[in-house]
Amino acid sequence: MMLLRRCRHRLTGIVAGLRHAVRGFLWARPATAHATGTGADLLRGRAQLLAENALLRHQLIVLRRGAVRPAMTATDRAVMVLLASRIRAWREALLVVQPATLLRWHRAGFRALWRRKSRPGPGRPPLAAETVTLIRRMAADNPRWGAERIRGELLKLGLRVGKRTIQTHLRGSRAPRPRGQAWATFLRNHAGAIWACDFLPVTDLTCRPLYAFFVIALETRRVVHVGVTRHPTDAWVAQQRREATPFDQRPRSLIRDNDATYGPRFTRLAAASGIRVLRTPVRALRANAVCERFLGSVRRACLDHLLIFGARQLLRLLRESVAFFNRARPHQGLGQATPEALPAETKHCEGPVRAVPVLGGLHHRYERAA
Repeated sequence: MMLLRRCRHRLTGIVAGLRHAVRGFLWARPATAHATGTGADLLRGRAQLLAENALLRHQLIVLRRGAVRPAMTATDRAVMVLLASRIRAWREALLVVQPATLLRWHRAGFRALWRRKSRPGPGRPPLAAETVTLIRRMAADNPRWGAERIRGELLKLGLRVGKRTIQTHLRGSRAPRPRGQAWATFLRNHAGAIWACDFLPVTDLTCRPLYAFFVIALETRRVVHVGVTRHPTDAWVAQQRREATPFDQRPRSLIRDNDATYGPRFTRLAAASGIRVLRTPVRALRANAVCERFLGSVRRACLDHLLIFGARQLLRLLRESVAFFNRARPHQGLGQATPEALPAETKHCEGPVRAVPVLGGLHHRYERAA
């Protein structure tokens, strides 16, 4: 019995010594793998684990003071996301990265997972290069053919191609088909036979209204006629139409807005002269764009800088401004030319350049002296 007791006592001492040695080894050297670290934690006491956590947390606090940010591998990110998903207070446990960074890694992982699951399969085989060339050739030779028309021609040749596939190959091979005549094309074709007219309301120095009436030729941007009145009526507008065509130089069409001033007398006079009156749609300023832009130019270049006392003064200023507009002011729509062509002797004159004041020096007209 004494021998058995001595053997058991000695074996207990040996096991205790081995356990102490193992604990000292694991405490002295940090584990390099999660499995080894977890096994070491099972052999440690609660006090040792709390102390080690405090030590590691303090080291992380010291690490955050450094200027160099620690590098994170893809494995580190995946492990941190997995561990954070198992902890309820994971935001307070993060020290190396911000919670928003961890959430961004989590979303990136989901995107990568679904991108891998959503990879396209083998799909349909691509069209042969000869078929694609034939489709584009048919589209180039027949600009008015659509995808369905080309599909029918391919079926006649024994080639089965879907409509969407043909549209894909036609997308960058030709310009879209015109659906009708554009407004710019219409103006270029018919601008020589179209005039436009409109009113410009003006307020004089005593806050009384005045109305300026303009008639413009669209092709040359030339102001054909200007008139001023305080009380525009149907008879007065009809008279202005007569004065705008003194030598029977009338247009084929005349654009006007829906102002009630254009009454039956104006309409009858235009019809008797063979002029077709074109009314613009409601709230469509682009339908009379040339005239509307000219009225804005008159305000900015003339009326905004002068005081208007009455109708006679306004008419005199507008006539001087119209003369400058027709003979001296270049226009972008005319290729920087003037509405009225300059005389040939003026273009080839080689004398000194002189400035002629217009509207009391508000503008200047430059010309060469003979």
